Amino acid sequence: MPCYVVTFEPTVPASAATTTDRLKALGSYCPINASSWAIVTEKTAVQLRDYLSQDNAGARIFVVRSGTEAAWINTYGDKNSEWLKKYL
Repeated sequence: MPCYVVTFEPTVPASAATTTDRLKALGSYCPINASSWAIVTEKTAVQLRDYLSQDNAGARIFVVRSGTEAAWINTYGDKNSEWLKKYL
């Protein structure tokens, strides 16, 4: 299954929790920072964007399929770093 990097900027701060709950419901995920997550799903980028935009009118949502190259520093711990190594 493909891995996507999702960034979001909700227009209402409280809707950030709704977005993260939707991401978690999809299965395998890893928070990169407060508003950027990596997610493994069978959905397409368009389907994922549309799914996340429900109940989030006006939010900025960016979805890109990963798979070429990645680098990071200071993840939320070793578990997250290992997840990123495996899926990105």
